[in-house]
Formats: sequence, C-alpha cells, structure tokens
Amino acid sequence: MKKTIEEINDRITRGDAVVYTAAELKDLTGRGERISAKDVDVVTTGTFGVMSGTIAVLHVPVSGPGSFDRAERAWLNGVPAIPGPCPNERLGSVDLVIYGTSRADNSYGGGHLFRDLVAGSLVDVEIEAGGKRFSRSITLREMGSARIITTRSAFKNYGAYLNPRPGVVNTIFSVRGLSGPSGEISVSGCGDINPLQNDPNLSTIGVGTRILLNGGAGYIMGQGTRSSRDKPNIAAFCEMHRMIPEMMGGFVTSSGPECTSSVAIPIPVLDDAILTRLRVTNEEIPLPVSDINNRVPVAASHYGEVWNGTDLTVTYTEGSCIRCETCEAAGYCPTGAILPGTGIDPGLCVNCGTCVGVCPGGAFHGELGNLNVGHRTVPVTLRQSDRARALRLCEYLKTLILEGEFQVTGKLEDM
Repeated sequence: MKKTIEEINDRITRGDAVVYTAAELKDLTGRGERISAKDVDVVTTGTFGVMSGTIAVLHVPVSGPGSFDRAERAWLNGVPAIPGPCPNERLGSVDLVIYGTSRADNSYGGGHLFRDLVAGSLVDVEIEAGGKRFSRSITLREMGSARIITTRSAFKNYGAYLNPRPGVVNTIFSVRGLSGPSGEISVSGCGDINPLQNDPNLSTIGVGTRILLNGGAGYIMGQGTRSSRDKPNIAAFCEMHRMIPEMMGGFVTSSGPECTSSVAIPIPVLDDAILTRLRVTNEEIPLPVSDINNRVPVAASHYGEVWNGTDLTVTYTEGSCIRCETCEAAGYCPTGAILPGTGIDPGLCVNCGTCVGVCPGGAFHGELGNLNVGHRTVPVTLRQSDRARALRLCEYLKTLILEGEFQVTGKLEDM
C-alpha cells in the first residue's frame, strides 16, 4: 500500500486520521498487534536533551534613533552577544547573535537566557558603542524578531561516556566531573523514540520538513554540522515567540553552562517499509561507550540498558530528607530544579539523576541503570537526555495533529 502526504492531511482534516506516538506504536507491535500502513497515518517522534549547537538571532531595540552609531559589544543578562551582521547604523537598535553555550558566569548561560526570554521574563540588555554604554530591560514581546537556529540537533542517538583513567575529568558530559577509573557513566539519547532513529533512511525527513523545535512549529533547514551517513542530525529553525519554556533551557555541567533543546518530528506512514523502520526498539539501537579523554569507543551497549526497566522520572520522599545545612542536591542540580526540604520543581527537572547520587539522606529516587564495560558493571549516574519529557512532546505533537493545528509536510529535498 502506498499513501501520499496529501491523502494523510485530508484524513486529518476529516477527523479520520490514526496517529500514534512512537512509544504507543512500539507497545502495540510488542504485544503482537498486526499493524500495516493502512492502519496508521502518522507516528510522532521526539527527543530532549543537551544540544550545544544552538544559537539565537535577535533584533533588540536599545535606545532612541541617533543615540549611537553602531554597537561594538553587547550582553543580555550578562551573556555575551555578537552584534551584527547588519549594523543598524544610528537606528538605536541592534541585531544580535547569541550562542547557547555562551555564559555570563559558571551558572548562567545562553540556554538559560533563551528560556527566560520565552517565559516572558525581563532581561537586561547592555551594549557598548563609541566608548559609551547603553542599557535597558526588555521582554521577548518587545523584540521585532527572535529566532532560534540549531546548527546540529537530534542526532540519530548519541552515546555514553566514562573516564577509564584515575582521577576526575571535568567535561560537558558530567555535572560533578567523570570519576575514574570507570567509576560512572554519562549517557545521552532518547533511544527508540528519537526522530532520526525512526526514519534512519531519511525517507520523510529532509529540507522543509515541518517539526516542533522547543515546542514551537519550525522547519528543518538541512543537515547539521558533524552529520554523517551513520549518525545524521538536523539543522532547524523556529520563532522563539512560538516556543514553550519547559521544552528548553540551561544545564550546568562541570565544564560550565550548556543548552537544552527539544525536537519532535511527525513521520507520515506512506508505506509498509516506513512502518517497518518505525518498529525499532531500544535493544536494537547500539550505544557506543567512549573514553571521555579522547572520545574513542571502548565498549558497546544498547539503549535497552538505559531505558528499559529503569525509572524515567526522579521522585522525592520528604520523610527521607535530613535537612542538610547546605543541600547537596540543590547545589549540584544542573537545572536548579531542587527545592531544598520541599521537593522538585517539575517545570525545571530534566530527570538527569544527579540528585539521586549526591543526596546523603537518600531523599531522591531513580533507577538509572548500568552498562557492561568489559568485565565491569558501571552505573549510569547522569542522563543528559530526558525521555519522559520527549514522550510528553510526542503526545503534544499528536494532539496538535489530531486537532488540526499542525499540518504534516513532506520534504522539499533530501538533506
């Protein structure tokens, strides 16, 4: 059977479309349900995690016309920005490019700034021009243009990292530093709900495909940097005004602040070949384990060890809290989600598991799993991808499609 995207969109308009999340489809087929391409129209996929290759391009009004010639340096909430490329000479406004990995200090960076803007918070703008400083506070709504672009995102899954040498290595893949020799493992990747894992041949994903980027409707621009045949990723863009703050943010690592982003992509089920690839399971997806010192693989596992039988969310038991004078969990939480003596802010928590390992009273709970490396079983102590949030994103995209608020598009060309 062969369908077209136009036929699928017609079914969506009529209210006849069958849409599953990737997790729902895998559950049905895992229980022995016989499903063919005629039984399903769209499958929603998603991922959420640390994605360094993220930038924002903003147009920011600063002061009145003629107040300065052109900006030379700029900061938003202390995060350095790059003025230009358009000089906006004597207009009193400035175009700014801000990296998601730029930082004001060791606890606040571009990812935090992007979320604050999307959440509607006031941010402090400061520019330097002609030896003078100009400043104001502004919200996203007051900006004429604000867009996020990912230079690479949604890798067809990622990998795991450990430090096989004695000592501790500070890295973007850890919160406290990766301790060795082989004392712990950090993992990234949402496994079998990841978009490019469900369409590895890029049959439906390409330039012009409509997606959700940080919860807002955007588009794929093409391949991202470091994309390859075996590990493709995408470059995408979306207006910040459309985004959802809970689907993005900042994440503080032992090497400084990083940026979290999310991507959800609908896969139109045009034929049985596409449906077959959508049946991929965590156990079938390789997970390379690499030495953090040189990024060379030293072992191999699979995503079943990370996501099957483990806890997707971290929970808190107030009765176990011993009321430390300084809360270790709050001190190390990479997203600032821990409320000392109270619990967890679900809007900020990305279920990374850091609090589970550092709380002396054991007030935080979550089974993160283990990976076999040689003859050793090494515990996972950090997850830089939040599968629970990605599942919510898949459900959200499914709802948008069924309610006629998101139209499925084909690709304009291959990546």
